[in-house]
Amino acid sequence: MDLSIEGKLFRNGEFEQGCIGIDKGKIVAIKKILKTDNHLNVGNNLLLPAGIDLHVHFRDPGFPKKEDFSTGSQAAAFGGICCVFDMPNTQPSTTSIQTMKEKTQIAAEKSIVDFGLYAAVTEENIGRIAELAPLCSGFKIFLGSSTHSLQLPVQHLRVALKETNRTKKIALVHAEDEHCLQAHEDKELSLVDHLRCRSAECEETAIRAVITSSSGLTSPVHICHLSSCEGFETLRTKPQNISVGVTPHHLFFDVHSLNTKQTFFKVNPPIRSSFDRDLLWYGVNHQLIDIFESDHAPHTMDEKNVEFNIAPAGLPGVETMYPLLLSAMKKGQITLGTLVTLLCERPARLMRIPKGKIEIGCDADFMVVDLKKAQPITAENLHSKCGWTPFEGFQGIFPSLVFIRGEKIIDDRQILVEPGFGKFVGV
Repeated sequence: MDLSIEGKLFRNGEFEQGCIGIDKGKIVAIKKILKTDNHLNVGNNLLLPAGIDLHVHFRDPGFPKKEDFSTGSQAAAFGGICCVFDMPNTQPSTTSIQTMKEKTQIAAEKSIVDFGLYAAVTEENIGRIAELAPLCSGFKIFLGSSTHSLQLPVQHLRVALKETNRTKKIALVHAEDEHCLQAHEDKELSLVDHLRCRSAECEETAIRAVITSSSGLTSPVHICHLSSCEGFETLRTKPQNISVGVTPHHLFFDVHSLNTKQTFFKVNPPIRSSFDRDLLWYGVNHQLIDIFESDHAPHTMDEKNVEFNIAPAGLPGVETMYPLLLSAMKKGQITLGTLVTLLCERPARLMRIPKGKIEIGCDADFMVVDLKKAQPITAENLHSKCGWTPFEGFQGIFPSLVFIRGEKIIDDRQILVEPGFGKFVGV
């Protein structure tokens, strides 16, 4: 064995004092006592599975002022995220074999953490999905227009899902109905206006279309960033192959409590009422929601410091997701078992990758945390290129050590590996 690590392990919903044996990047043994020449004892600190974020926008290629794979993946690593899956609405967008190969090369050269890449489904490439499948980790469908999005008309949704179903790869859906969005379109001067223009009806309509269009299909379909009570109720009786995710910003904010710097909280789908927020927490704690996802979508401060109507939608979150949720766990808002299930185990299962658990045969991806060491989240201590966070001043519990495939990549807030350490997964 290359390495053994001793500490308080979180496995099967319980803590146990024990040792992890690692060889060639995999967990090969879990025992009460295990010693190798290279042995690390983390004392009473917790050893938790590292997180997996199925929804990031690292803006690479095309928007280097906002983010790139180097800075985005560093932010992920410092937040305890071992693997990210990047969305296709870059420039150029990942809709062809060529752009898919080019983006894969960029990520392979820059990423600190393991990564997957999605291809977008458009009217133009809907007949070439089978050709793209061997090169991507899954497919993204935008039913409503959003920042740099590649909106697919809803009348093509059934065909698109049948094509992705043939590949056995996951299809992820931005569920806002475009016709509904256009019907509500108006000038936006505030977050309340943004909420009115992107009403819960638009999310509910799109989700119903996904459920109808995926009827009889078996491959996974994922509803991204659920935000509303109406959407939640529509999904209560969802088919088994449909999963749903929720973001920290939809769990921690409500529109009526955000009175300053409103452009920085402009996001699609919008931040809604406290009723929506509370029902999403109910869904999390009753495991009616399947995963956490950050929807990390940074813009620069200059881009956000404009009139509300022209400000871009999106906010950063990959580095703060796990620390925020650990802090919420400490306050009793969520159990650690639910947190690990939704942030580690289920994302790994959805993407069919050997991660997300401290179990023999899995990648040795985990982090070390001290729950007593909560600290205020500040932008100056984060690593996204955008330089700000909507969670300024919130409490977060950050890892002191992070391992990916048995390699220590973070130690005491220092990064120990070079860009390019991350590996392409999920293909």
